[in-house]
Amino acid sequence: MNIGDVSERCGLPAKTIRYYEDIGLVQPPRRENGYREFGNRELNKLAFLGRARSLGFSIQQCRALLSLYEDRERSNSDVKAIAKTHLERIDRKIEQLQSLSATLRDLVKRCQGDRRPDCPILNDLAQHISNEGDKRTSDHSSQKRDQQMLEIQSVQ
Repeated sequence: MNIGDVSERCGLPAKTIRYYEDIGLVQPPRRENGYREFGNRELNKLAFLGRARSLGFSIQQCRALLSLYEDRERSNSDVKAIAKTHLERIDRKIEQLQSLSATLRDLVKRCQGDRRPDCPILNDLAQHISNEGDKRTSDHSSQKRDQQMLEIQSVQ
């Protein structure tokens, strides 16, 4: 199969397949003319990687899972450990997103949405500077929310 055929069959864009080849996740043999020749082995690997990525596994985790998949002497405990760590990370991210959602929901509820200039949403975003000149947040939850946003962005 050529890259177009395998792309269609595994559901990954050709660009992603080339990237996976560049980083060594798949290594299709080349024909004499230099074109890639994908077989069922590469197709199965690509489908495996597509599914793993759709579940949110990182490239590094995919590399480890693919290695375990190909190792017939593997221990299922190794696979489970990777999946469990990933699940814990997802659960933390969900908790952080729920906290952000609750905060934003409260701000939207408090905003009148009328022609008045005073807006609790903008006030929360602006966070005043105290009279002493040192920056302080209006409350501890804002600091916590900011930290959670940073953590969420670093997970992505």
